[in-house]
Formats: sequence, C-alpha cells, structure tokens
Amino acid sequence: MKKDLNQSIFKARRKTLANKLPDSSIVIIPNKGHSIRSNDVEYRFRTDNDFYYLTGFEEPNSVFVLKKEKKDFTYFLFVEPKDKEKEIWTGKRIGIEGAKQIYKADKSFIFSDFEIKLKQLLQDSTHIFFPLGKNKNLDLKITGLINELKKSNRTGNKSPKDISDPRDIVHKMRLIKEPYEIDCLKTAARIAKEAHILAMAFTRPKLYEYEIEAIIEYRFRTLGSNGAAYPSIVGSGKNATILHYISNNKRIQNNDLILIDAGCEYNYYASDLTRTFPVNKKFSPAQKAIYEIVLEAQLKSIEQMKPGKRFIDSHNKTVSVLVDGLKEVGLLKGSKENIIKRGLYKRFFMHKVSHWLGLDVHDAGPYLDEKGNSIKLVPGMVMTVEPGIYIPSDPDIPAKFRGIGIRIEDDILITKNGNQILTAGTPKTINEIEAFKD
Repeated sequence: MKKDLNQSIFKARRKTLANKLPDSSIVIIPNKGHSIRSNDVEYRFRTDNDFYYLTGFEEPNSVFVLKKEKKDFTYFLFVEPKDKEKEIWTGKRIGIEGAKQIYKADKSFIFSDFEIKLKQLLQDSTHIFFPLGKNKNLDLKITGLINELKKSNRTGNKSPKDISDPRDIVHKMRLIKEPYEIDCLKTAARIAKEAHILAMAFTRPKLYEYEIEAIIEYRFRTLGSNGAAYPSIVGSGKNATILHYISNNKRIQNNDLILIDAGCEYNYYASDLTRTFPVNKKFSPAQKAIYEIVLEAQLKSIEQMKPGKRFIDSHNKTVSVLVDGLKEVGLLKGSKENIIKRGLYKRFFMHKVSHWLGLDVHDAGPYLDEKGNSIKLVPGMVMTVEPGIYIPSDPDIPAKFRGIGIRIEDDILITKNGNQILTAGTPKTINEIEAFKD
C-alpha cells in the first residue's frame, strides 16, 4: 500500500462532509480493533472503509471525530500511543504527534481516553452522527450520555436532539469516484486481468482447484496488490453452478468448464473479475450454446451503462437476453412476458447483474433515489456487470446441459461519453478462449 498518499485528498473529503452537516453537529466513526483467529493468533488487520475514507489512517483501535460549530469544523483523531515495548512485537505506531503531523488531525488523543472525553465532545452538539450497530459497547455509551445530557437541559446547556447515521452521507460521497480512486481501481483491474490470464495458461486437467487459486493470488501479490479482495472462487464442473463456492478442493477433469471469480485490492480499492473457460480449451456444443447466451447478455448490458441510464436498466436487459437464449435452447418454455413476470428465469439466473465497486467489493452507495426509483448513472460511478447461467443437474434438464455454470464479469467505469471497461483485455470471446496459448 502507498504510504506517501497526499493527505489533501482526505482533507477535502472531510471538508465536503462538514459542508453537508448542520451547525452544532458531531460525527463519530470508530475504526475496528484486532479480531482473534484462534487462541492468541489474530486475523490480519484491515481498517474500516468509512474510517479510512475520511482519514487515511490504518492502525486499529482508533476513532474519527468531526465537530462542526458555527460553520467551522475541528477534526479529532484518537489513536494508540507510541509504546517501545509493544512496537517490538507489532511494529511502529503513528502516535499522537504523528496523527497531527502526518494525518493532519487538528487535535489528537490516546484511544483509551476516548470514552472519558466523549461527554465533553457531545456537549453543545445538537445533531449526532454515529453508525449505530457497528460497535455495541459504544452504542450503549453514547445513548447513555445523550440521556444524561438531556437531563441537564434545565442548566441551559444544549443537548442532542437526534442521532443520524453518517453512512447515509458518506456512502453517497463514496459513490462518485475521484481521480485518485479511479487510478487505484484501474490498477486493481489490471492486476486481476494479469492474474486471470496466468490462471488460464496454468490450468489443465488433473490439477486441483486450489492450485489455480494459489497461482492467481501469487500473481496478485507479485504485481503489487495487498491480496485478494474476497475469497477467490475457482469452480470446475458442477462447482461452477455454486454462486459463492470457495472450497476449491476438487480435482479438475478434462471436459470441465472452470469458473474463476477472483479480484484483488490495490490501496484498499477492489477489482472483481470472472471468466469461464473449458479446461481443455475447447467448448462442447452445449457449453458453447450457453456461453454465447451469457456473453451476448453481458455485451448488451454494458451498452446500458452510460450517463442518464438507470442502474436497473442493465439488469433488465440481461434478463431479456437470457430469457430469449434459454427459450431458444429449450430450457425455458412459454411466453417471454410470462417467464419474466413469474420470475421463472431465476431457476438459472438468480442474482442481480451488477453492484457498485470501490473500497468494498460490493461497494457503498444507494441504488435508489429519494423517490424510490432506480438511481441514474453519472460519470465517476464504478460498477460490475456479471450475467450468468447456472444449470442444475435435475432430471428434467436435458443431460447435455446438466451442471453447466457460466458467469462473465467485468468492471465498468461510467464516463462522460459512455463507459470504460477496466478489465478489458482478459480473454472473453469464444475465439479468444479457444485460440489462447499457454
């Protein structure tokens, strides 16, 4: 991860947040602490995304506070203190001075003093913005202090009138990516592309799925990613019909299709890429027929991803194309209108075609506008497009189609004039896949 990231990016975000708040407001966003994996072994720490978005700070046990008074705001950062003995075991800490000098906090304090100072911070704040439900102990502490402050109204002190969730504001900010974020997402997409190409070259019958997973995640790291953005899916044969298959422990057979859904993180920003291809580099007629339907659905859906279109338009187009294709090969019967109305296609395609992409692989941001309508796309939004067909091995399914699972996924940036496919160049057409050389 970059350690020289310009702090002006985070400063500008804090200013934007403050401008969206009423006067006499306070925003409190706690970071996570370490989580135990087993006994005294901890999971590798990853900072909370909303906290990181506003601070750039990467150490556990920390809290972001922004207090707005009379149209001005103060930025507080609570952090772990420097400790020579502990730093021998876990590495250098930024400390209180570093929080101010490096991370530009107006005021910084020791993390353990947060609850002590909380009452003072809440005083004279009419509006509290706090993500209730993320930290139960802090929930109780803050609600308890609010009740205490309300009892002191008779003294003339202001007491909080309401608690709101800051994520409603922050997640709308995160929806439109800044140039720096787009650069990170492009890099994450490029690394994922290279990893998928290496996996295609490495894949052959008799290997285990986990061997392909290892190659992919090796490539992530050698190209500068800090690791996978989510557990990598490497599903061969019938395993490709399991949407979130992560066991990756089956031995790959000669005639299998293999579905690889794997993305990486670069400076906290995620890529999300899926390709499906025959292990022996040659589609069977049935595999080819289903693949062509999914690919057409994806290409038609991408055409819907441009400014002015609604988020849901690409999904609706996917459903339309998939239903036509499934009817043509005999897997769906009846009128197209009835199939869509009754959701009969969901036997083979049961998820949405897209989601936002950013700091989270399923990134923050609303999908509906204030009126409850599907949100309109604007430049700077980044989203996936991932149609799929997953055919169960049920007796009523023609034998040639049983157990076929295909998904094709790319990452899409909405631009002023249309869109840009960030993961372009990863073999996708049937000709590209069958002509691919190890």
